[in-house]
Amino acid sequence: MSQSRPSLVPSDPQLQNDAAQLRQAKMGKRRRMAEEESTRSFIRLMSHELRTPLNSIIGFSEIIYQELYGPLAEPRYREHADYIRQSGLKLLALVNQIMDIARLESGGADMDIHVQPCGSPISDAIRSVQALANERNVTLEVRIPTPEPMVFCDHRGLETALVNLLHNAITFGCDGRLVVLEAQQEGSRLAISVQDFGCGIASDQIPRLLRPFEQGENALVRHAAGAGLGLPTALLLTKAMGGTMSLSSEEGEGVRAIIRLQTSPPKPSVVKTA
Repeated sequence: MSQSRPSLVPSDPQLQNDAAQLRQAKMGKRRRMAEEESTRSFIRLMSHELRTPLNSIIGFSEIIYQELYGPLAEPRYREHADYIRQSGLKLLALVNQIMDIARLESGGADMDIHVQPCGSPISDAIRSVQALANERNVTLEVRIPTPEPMVFCDHRGLETALVNLLHNAITFGCDGRLVVLEAQQEGSRLAISVQDFGCGIASDQIPRLLRPFEQGENALVRHAAGAGLGLPTALLLTKAMGGTMSLSSEEGEGVRAIIRLQTSPPKPSVVKTA
């Protein structure tokens, strides 16, 4: 007589439950990975499909504006070409911000996070917004202690986050005012603050400003240009680097944004065994 094969299914109900939960966890992980890859593929596709025609519009309007193929008989053509170019640049910046937010929310952002001096990303951010500050007659003041503090970050990530905060402070503050960027050591963290001295906003509006496409209800802010993506982008970048970002404001006292990042890599967690 042939002997029956032993069952591979555990007979203990608890073991069966544990095995079922393990299978569900593995299936859930595979689904999440597939969804994340699908999101990344969509972002890559949309990035290409939107940027390619926009770059053509910007490039050809620049050729017309500069009259590279000869002078235009009607001056208004050149003026209109400049309108097209400026609008294309604004739309391209908006597309880039939307793609950045989608990439950060899906966890698909590529970052090189390591310990480095904080001065370089800060200086690059200041250079990026200096022209706008000059246009708005805003004075930028940078305060970095000596010796220069170290920070655990991605250079481009921190630079971009600070550019968004500085752009927000310059645009939504008052013309002719001061904007201060200050770095301060706080124990194991570095706090980088951006303070404007404009009209400010009511404190109960702050949570709204950290959501995409939101602006404050203050008349000066509400009528300012912008899609409301700067602060959410800065927040997501900060989180991706393992940091935190906070806003504080009162009407008539300006807005202060603070990014806090570690100054050294986090220590690996130690698993205790019995």
